[in-house]
Amino acid sequence: QVQLVESGGGLVQAGGSLRLSCAASGRTVSRYAMGWLRQAPGKEREFVAAITWSGSSTYYADSVKGRFTISRANYKNTVYLQMNSLKPEDTAVYYCAAARLGTDYYSNPGEYDYWGQGTQVTVAS
Repeated sequence: QVQLVESGGGLVQAGGSLRLSCAASGRTVSRYAMGWLRQAPGKEREFVAAITWSGSSTYYADSVKGRFTISRANYKNTVYLQMNSLKPEDTAVYYCAAARLGTDYYSNPGEYDYWGQGTQVTVAS
């Protein structure tokens, strides 16, 4: 089992920044690729960013590329999402998730086995 706890969400003005953190615990967390996904009201959960277990590769949705940065500190069992130049359309509940071992389909929410409870990000215009 892997337990994930997100923090860092909140209310921010458009153009502002937030940094989300995901604290992981459980068995060999560092083996898992990790992702951030989000869900806005009335919409399906969507992929935001992912990072491989080593941190050597990162992946982003087109909508956040150049604005968001995912990183991880395996010695702290923590994954981060730095969000800059936030837009009102970034408003959503953001979830940290651990990807199924061996998968490469990070953009598919169905490829994640463990989820946090989510943290709300609200961007005011």
